[in-house]
This record gives sequence, structure tokens and C-alpha cells, in this order.
Amino acid sequence: PKTALELMKSRFCAFAAENADYIIFTTHENNSDFTSDIKSWKEDILSFSKNTNFEKLEILDFLEENSEDTESFVTFKATLKQYNNDISFTEKSRCCQQYHSRKSNRYPSCKIF
Repeated sequence: PKTALELMKSRFCAFAAENADYIIFTTHENNSDFTSDIKSWKEDILSFSKNTNFEKLEILDFLEENSEDTESFVTFKATLKQYNNDISFTEKSRCCQQYHSRKSNRYPSCKIF
């Protein structure tokens, strides 16, 4: 994803689709969820995803000053159910734009802090 907004939407979909590899790939190493024990982390993500109904993602606020910024913020509400319990939450996420090289071009991608 090239923007924090795209990142939030794609991560919500990845959780719903049980795509743990994508969640891990799009998590910045400074995020508190990040761990070097990838096997255990992946199992935790898959367990959460399999036992959760991802009902709705609402974007409440999106702050990106301009296209040159390396940080942006997305405030969102995730409506989730687990074992018939509402585990919905609202969060403000900080995203870091990183540049990668592909052939002769540089392109941005975002990771969640």
C-alpha cells in the first residue's frame, strides 16, 4: 500500500482473510506487536482471525499533510465479534512510509507502528 489509508483497509481485509504473512510484513519493527518469533506470532494472528468476525471498518479520520510526509495517521473503528461478544475498538494508528527499490524506480509502502 502506498498510503496509510490503503494500509488500514488492506490490513483489515488481511485479518478477515487469515493472511498472517501480510499482517507481519506490514507491521513496523518498532510496533509493540512485532516479534522476532515469527512462527508464534503467525499462529497468534491465525487464531485471532479464525475466531473473529470482521464485520466493519470505519475510517474516522485520516491525516496526511502532503505526499512527501513519511508519517501519517488513521483513526478507525473496527467492528468485531468473537464468540458472540462485541470486541470492537477505536484506534489511532501511526504509519511510516518506507521506500523500496524496484528496477530503477523507488516506490513507497506503509507499515503500521
